[in-house]
Amino acid sequence: MPENIKKSLDELHASVSVPEVHAGFFKKLWAFSGPGVLIAVGYIDPGNWITAIQGGALYGYLLLFVILISSLIAMLLQALCGKLGIVTGMDLAQATRAWVGSKYAWILWLFAELAIMATDLAEVIGTAIAFHLLFGVSLFWGVVLTLLDTWLLFVLLSKGIRKLEAVVFVLILTVFAIFAYEVVLAKPNVSSIVQGFLPSPTILTAKLEGHDSALLIALGIVGATVMPHNLYLHSALVQSRNYVRSDRQHLREAIRFATWDSNLQLSFSFIINCLLLVLGAALFFGHSLPNTGHFSALYASLQDKNIVGSIASETLAILFAIALLASGQNSTITGTLTGQVVMQGFLQLKIPAWVQRGMTRSIAILPVLLCLYIWGDRESALENLLVYSQVFLSLALPMSMIPLIYLTSSSKVMGEFVNSKFTKVLVILSAALLIGLNLLLIIEFMFS
Repeated sequence: MPENIKKSLDELHASVSVPEVHAGFFKKLWAFSGPGVLIAVGYIDPGNWITAIQGGALYGYLLLFVILISSLIAMLLQALCGKLGIVTGMDLAQATRAWVGSKYAWILWLFAELAIMATDLAEVIGTAIAFHLLFGVSLFWGVVLTLLDTWLLFVLLSKGIRKLEAVVFVLILTVFAIFAYEVVLAKPNVSSIVQGFLPSPTILTAKLEGHDSALLIALGIVGATVMPHNLYLHSALVQSRNYVRSDRQHLREAIRFATWDSNLQLSFSFIINCLLLVLGAALFFGHSLPNTGHFSALYASLQDKNIVGSIASETLAILFAIALLASGQNSTITGTLTGQVVMQGFLQLKIPAWVQRGMTRSIAILPVLLCLYIWGDRESALENLLVYSQVFLSLALPMSMIPLIYLTSSSKVMGEFVNSKFTKVLVILSAALLIGLNLLLIIEFMFS
């Protein structure tokens, strides 16, 4: 790492000790596990819920295959992020600045910062709606309450990165337990689930009158899989482990276990996303719902016996809202942390971490508060804002993905750890698929 570059997430850098090389596999895996937990959060944020549940409600188990492909692409890209951070000692923002120079770093920082804001919108909106559903808090004050997430982050980080990782993992387990319980109650068709993981040409042709086609929802699932902020954050978090950075064997081991960590945690996210789609299919497929694209409509539907049958109850709906709150809390914590990574990495600004995190969160909630002020305290206004934010993410993704592919494929940057020819082909095809699908989503949005 160049001497003039500040360590990524300086207060967390090399703060977690790891065993010696001769230690057992599971002992070392435990020490390296954690960054993957914080990354997995981005794949089960509230912004993904609507697409998954709506896909199941409209087209049954047909789109499970799409979730599988999306998760495999995510694992590949996140593995490259971990390797970049470990080998170069820089996060993606720092490495990109070193590649393009300070002149263009400002432009890329702006796109990265706006992408974080767009990502944060989903978490802020999801959390605000959860507060509204659970406690009757107005959406405006629900949004304001999300500022407390920043202070929660300060407290957790003061106790060490391992405490933060543990809290986030407990929240992920909460989301998993709630949806697993609701899926068991819904009694889905197991054989249909298995068939859903097999590719089907029906995806290309299925269309319901008055609803998005199966292909469009599939594009939404794949196109929104990889969020730009996850790429920046992962390359920084892997450096929190205290391995010997000057020894090739230690670097190889760090890469190996960082990849194990991210793959295991993303597999868990994959399961949760599947549960969301299966729940939508088991409860709502074949029913005419008022609006499967709104959290409040889903909340109300879980209490309607005409839709979900005898299992309908207020408890079921409350569990859904609790899961939404847990997911929103998780995602806002990691989104705020990413704001610090990109600001330090691209701009090399030496301002206190709490100021950076406070700025990131404050800027993120301003569009939400403005939206509520202009269009009133209505969930539909927030949901529309969410759509616009996802479109912007489609534009911002190449700004982070292309530098990642270039840097990890450069022998000058990575040395002996450069991507193999097979990996290069695989990641280029994956990136082309993601960028192509995001472009299709933008075109669809413009003409719809």
